[in-house]
Formats: sequence, structure tokens, C-alpha cells
Amino acid sequence: MRYLINDCTDPHWNMAFDQWCLEHLDTEEPVFYLWRNRPSVIVGLNQNAWAEVNLPYMQAHGITLARRVTGGGAVYHDLQNLNYTIVGRTSDIERDYPGYTSLIAGAMGRLGLDVEISGRNDILTGGRKISGYAKRVWRDRLMVHGTLMYDVDLETLTRVLDVPGSKMNSKGIASVRSRVANIKDLMPGIAGVEDLQDRLTAVLSNGDAPLHLSPEALTQIDELCSERFSRWEWNWGHSPKADLTRSGSLPCGTITAHICIEQGMISAISLTGDYIGSLPSKAVGDILQGCRYRREDILDRLSAIPVGMYFEKTTPAQITEVVI
Repeated sequence: MRYLINDCTDPHWNMAFDQWCLEHLDTEEPVFYLWRNRPSVIVGLNQNAWAEVNLPYMQAHGITLARRVTGGGAVYHDLQNLNYTIVGRTSDIERDYPGYTSLIAGAMGRLGLDVEISGRNDILTGGRKISGYAKRVWRDRLMVHGTLMYDVDLETLTRVLDVPGSKMNSKGIASVRSRVANIKDLMPGIAGVEDLQDRLTAVLSNGDAPLHLSPEALTQIDELCSERFSRWEWNWGHSPKADLTRSGSLPCGTITAHICIEQGMISAISLTGDYIGSLPSKAVGDILQGCRYRREDILDRLSAIPVGMYFEKTTPAQITEVVI
């Protein structure tokens, strides 16, 4: 196959790159490219971001959130994860979709790793997952993209996808780790993720030369990134309706926030608990209704009211920490 070279590690730009290639890459035959992201959580098109990520952990560790244009579940990327994308025309998706994924599985087999395609969208070796993939169709074009875990930080992977309130305990985390595998541990002859990328490129291309995008195409990708894929409205606001529960112990007592989020906005919120205050807290829920579910927006609204009258000895910032 012909291939593109993508050295960018910005997850928002790489989501735009995928989208542009799906819709605009002028090729009759399948084209592939291998790429990496800096630490990030990539949520599926149809997922509610807040229900999928441990937001405090993500923020504390500088992990980026990005939303892709394909379905499926949330995944963690870092620079030790190698991603692949195959784009081409299709007249028969039922034939071409498994055909594209078989290209990756076959290439890994030629590199010496015995793998199988299993379940909805997994590539396994010895019963353990090394890759997940997803697809998107646009007119007569098909894109398949996925991950290859070379030496991914499994501690961060499990923590950042351990949503508060999800009841994933240490046993659950151990179970996750038992189901996934890093290629580094299975193929000691590979010198590093760059070596894996070089070898996989050689197998998939079989000597074909790379393609090069024009400056105009790269400008279009930049614009797509800035206008869509790097925006809060896409990564967070695109989230479908979800009900969340958050709790915390504050100077006023214990507070539990029951929140309904639709398209990134608080459509309903109630605050319950054993807290004390001089005024009924329903007014606080009323002022937060219709607010963007983003820390700074919530804090702005709470700072405009006498929070201490509703929650004794408690600040707007402390309430904000409970709500989001």
C-alpha cells in the first residue's frame, strides 16, 4: 500500500487528519498511515465524556481529551501507543471492513506475533488484547483506525478511565490489566515503538513510496482542527444526555450532586446531603441550570451568589469541586 507520514502528536490535529483523509484523500486504492498521540483520552463519537473519564486525574496529569468521528469506547493513548489508519474507497463494506483489519493482523503476524481478530473490534494474542479498532463510512469511502499498545502506561490507562463512582476497585483494575498486553513484553526483538513503526511500515507498504499532502491540504486540516476538533463544543459538548452523581465532604457537611447533562449543559441539578445552611439550596440548583458543565463556568455562576448562606462556611470553589 501507499502511505502517508504523520509525525504530529497533537490528538486534536490527528482527529482532524483522520476526518480530512476520509473525505478528501484522492486515491482509488487503500492508503495507510501510522501515528502517535501525546497522553490523551480519545472518546467515541457517541459517548458522554464525563461518564468515561476520571476528570480530576486527567486534569492533574495534564492528559488531553479528544473526540473521534468513529464509535466505540474510550481509549487511552500515550507516546508508547502506535495508532494506525487505513482509508480507501469501498463498494462492499461487509468485505472491505474485515479486509482492512486483516491487513493489520496479517502484518503483525509477519513480524512474528501470533494474533487473531476477535469479538466486536479486538485484535488478541494469547487471549489478551493488544489492539482495538473502529470504522467510519463516508459516501463511498471507508476508514478503519485503531491502536497497537507497544509499552503503554497501564497504571495511567486504568486510573484515567476509572470514573469516580464507577466502583472500579483494585480487583477491577487488576482484571483490566489481565485482559490487555503490551507488545514490548511479547516481542523482545523490537527495539522500541519507533522500531515497531518502521517495521510495520515496511511490511504494509512492501516498498511502495509514501504520498505527500499539499500545503493547501495541510492548511485545511489546520482549519478543521481549530474550527471543530480542538473546540470544547466538540470534545465535551457533543456528549449525549447522561445522569451523573458526585459527592464530597465540605465544611457545611456532606453534599451529593445529582446532575443531568445534555449536550454539555446542565439541564437539571439537585443537591442533597446532611449539610447546613441558612437558606434552601434549591436556589443554587436553579442558578446552575443551563450552565455549561465546565469548571470555570460553574465557578463563575456560584461566585455571583452568597454561597455561604446556602452551605455554611463553604466557598464557591468548594461547591464547584463537588459538582465537577
